[in-house]
Amino acid sequence: MDRTKEALLLMSSLSIYRGILNRTVVKAYYKLLLAFDKDIFEFCRAWGEFFSVLCDKGCSDNLAKCITETVLFDENAFSRASAAGEQGRLPSTVLDAVRKDIGAIRKLSSLSPEIILDEYKYRDELGLEAENLPRWKCGQPVSEFSDEDKTMERLAEFYLKNGCGIFARYKAFIWRERDIQPVIHPDSIRLSSLKGYDTPRGIVVNNTVAFLKGIESNNCLLYGDRGTGKSSTVKAILNEYCKDGLRMVEMPKERLSEFPLLVDKIASLPFRFVIFIDDLSFSGEDKSYAELKAVLEGSLAARPENTLIYATSNRRHIIKETFSDRDGDDMHRNDTIQEMMSLSDRFGITVNFSKPDKEQYLEIVRSLAEESDIEMDTDELCAKAEKWAIQKGGRSPRVAKQFIRQLSIE
Repeated sequence: MDRTKEALLLMSSLSIYRGILNRTVVKAYYKLLLAFDKDIFEFCRAWGEFFSVLCDKGCSDNLAKCITETVLFDENAFSRASAAGEQGRLPSTVLDAVRKDIGAIRKLSSLSPEIILDEYKYRDELGLEAENLPRWKCGQPVSEFSDEDKTMERLAEFYLKNGCGIFARYKAFIWRERDIQPVIHPDSIRLSSLKGYDTPRGIVVNNTVAFLKGIESNNCLLYGDRGTGKSSTVKAILNEYCKDGLRMVEMPKERLSEFPLLVDKIASLPFRFVIFIDDLSFSGEDKSYAELKAVLEGSLAARPENTLIYATSNRRHIIKETFSDRDGDDMHRNDTIQEMMSLSDRFGITVNFSKPDKEQYLEIVRSLAEESDIEMDTDELCAKAEKWAIQKGGRSPRVAKQFIRQLSIE
């Protein structure tokens, strides 16, 4: 049997790793092999589409790496069990199918364009036009495939360490349309880039480290003035500890009623998740705060051990309260007020990020200026920074960062 036809049969019979057929490159590759017995127009079109996809993915010089890499991020019975350290419990029939698929993928990734052209049914009709078809290079597979006898073992080790599916490929996610969707380009801010607020930030970092170690940890509320780095702290923590298995899912407050759906999807995964609720606040008429209270404490559906909630707010008491609330016609208004104020109390840790005083603000400015290699007399730098803060309506780390950016432009 021709090697090309054998490769097509191998792709068609993939079972455990059948999901890789939905990946862009593999799908185009499969379409090309399906055109192996088609007329020259359909064959050339499939060839061109495949090579175009390869170039888009930056894989025209290493097909083997591109194909075998899809195996690392595929979610299937074997990868899920391996991620949980339970691949040994899988039936022998599943493990045999995994070995078969691995062997098939290895053969697929080594099929050269020259072999496909030489074995093409209408090769003679192509004639010299065959020379105009672009060529790719097979290259080398990912390291997990380097030793044929140990590939399955190394894949299991990779899944155990990195997880599988989208949680191995991405670190940041958003809850949208009742599903977890990856954030392709998350904020890359690092803890080292954040200036000041070492004490409050340290509290959140220590809680996160304990969480990653499996130590009892608390939900966190980061509250305080705008522009003080509350959200940046949460995002920087993800970037710092994603290598240790931390993942983050941002959940809009209006979707809090769907929290049980979210935790059902992540409870059994070998990661630690922070559910991030940004800019949290409610009006007195907004009864959705009851959803958050149930999520924090009191719901029959318990928060799983691999999940924490980090929320940011500009208010210590998240529910906006007015004087009219206290003087209204509610017969039990004290109970109502206590209910409204109890929400923030349900966070185990509340950390205040207050507006910096003048010296704290200038210290942040000086640190950022040094980091950005801005050479300016210190007195002049501070005077300009103060003037900038006045124009912006107050001092904050955000204002300091904007000031330094402006200096870099000038």
